This record gives sequence, C-alpha cells and structure tokens, in this order.
Amino acid sequence: MHGIVRTVDRLTPHLTRVVLGGEGLADFEPSPFSDSYVNLALAPPGAPYDMPCDLDEVRLAVAPEHRPVRRRYTVRAWDPVARTLTIDFVLHGHGGPGEGDPGVAAAWAAAAAPGDVLQLTGPGGSYAPDPEADCHLMVGDESALPAVAASLERVPAGAPVHVVVEVDGPDDELELTSPGRLAVTWLHRNDHPGAVDLLVAAVRALELPPGRVHAFVHGEAGDVRAVRRHLLLERGVDRSTLSASGYWRRSMTDEAWRAVKREWQAAVAAEA
Repeated sequence: MHGIVRTVDRLTPHLTRVVLGGEGLADFEPSPFSDSYVNLALAPPGAPYDMPCDLDEVRLAVAPEHRPVRRRYTVRAWDPVARTLTIDFVLHGHGGPGEGDPGVAAAWAAAAAPGDVLQLTGPGGSYAPDPEADCHLMVGDESALPAVAASLERVPAGAPVHVVVEVDGPDDELELTSPGRLAVTWLHRNDHPGAVDLLVAAVRALELPPGRVHAFVHGEAGDVRAVRRHLLLERGVDRSTLSASGYWRRSMTDEAWRAVKREWQAAVAAEA
C-alpha cells in the first residue's frame, strides 16, 4: 500500500503535515482506535530500488544498509470520501524534540513535496477514549500531539479532559479542540533549560475530578515512565485504564532507541 503526497504544510516550526492520496490507498481501512498508526517503509540514501517496492523481495535482494527503514506514525486523519490520509511529522531530534539527529522519517518529511511516494502498512492501534470514564487525561510532547489531537475528537461531549503537552515554546503550540470539557496546559522547555521533570510536575499539580481516569501518556521515555509511576502509585489509577509508551529517548538516536525499546517496555510494565 502506498500514498502519493498531495500537500505538505508546516503547522509549527517543528511539525509538518503531509496529506497522501491516490489509488495506492484503495485498500486502506481505518482502525477503530484514536491512536491508529501506520508503519512507513522508507528507502535509505543510495538504495538501488524505487518506492513502492515488494518489501519481502527487497529485503532478500539488497545489503542490510540498503533495506527499507520502518517507522511507525500516527494517523492524524483519514477522509473516507476523498480517501486521503493525513500524517503529522515532528521535524527535529532523535525521532522526538530537542536533539540533533532528525531520524529518517523526519528527514523524509522535511523534504517531501507533492508527487512523492510513501509506502506503508497498517493501520494498527490500541487506545481510544473510554466513553464510560469519568475523566480523561492526555500527556506528552510534540511526538504525541497527533495522537492527542485525534483522540480529543473522540472524547464524549461534556466529559472532563485534561491535556498536558511539553513543547519548545509558544510557536509550537497547536489549537486543540474536543467535544469534551477541555483544559490544556502547555509547558515550554526553552523556559527551563535542562529540566527533565516538567511533565510529571505539571501532572502532579492537576486537580482531577473524582472517579475513573482514562489516561494516555506517550512521548519521551523518561517522562512517560515518571508520569506513569505517579498515576499508578500516587493517584491510584488502574493499570487497565492507562496507555503509556515511550516514542523516543533523550540522548539516543532513533535506531539506538528502537534497539532497546522492547526491553524498556518490559521493565516499565513490571514496575507496578
């Protein structure tokens, strides 16, 4: 499955939106999850083939350094009438904010232009706001914004929903909307150089209504781990109502983080 780039728009200094269309998306079927994602296949520089390709054949035929690189990205929107797929890309740092290595998918998005081809598989997913929850909480950074924005659209009308997002500065804020009773806290890391506890401190300071909290905590791995511990051990949030995942890791390249992510997830899951 593949899409042809229709439009590319810079939403903020560090977030760009790519809209895909074309007959290569004819078989795309949306998932029921609001954190729905697709797996992108990107040819590394110097690859001796064009995209789209037969991924299995290419994997067997070329050297490891030329094999397609796979990256997972949130489906920001799917238009079933126009049959267009929208994906938002963070444009800096280790697959996440504030670091030096942009990652192969971010580099692709930074150079994307109408007519370019993007191969993908999926979608998958695991989270959607529970309509029976008493309160919704969504926490993360730029890398989680597409999933947060898509999930906010699925919160029941009038339901309390608190969002806490860390970004570089005011220019990186997005307009977020929801049928729910929305409260948004923006944290600017450039105002606190070197600080690594902005998210957990902000979540700890929140006054949540009584009842069952459905939480979505995604973004930098250390922040996710700290917020998860707080929610489980200090707030008493039920593990079954908490979706938590580290998308990237400070001081690690995209590849280095992918190599240890499974082990990290297992260690975090065993904590509480």
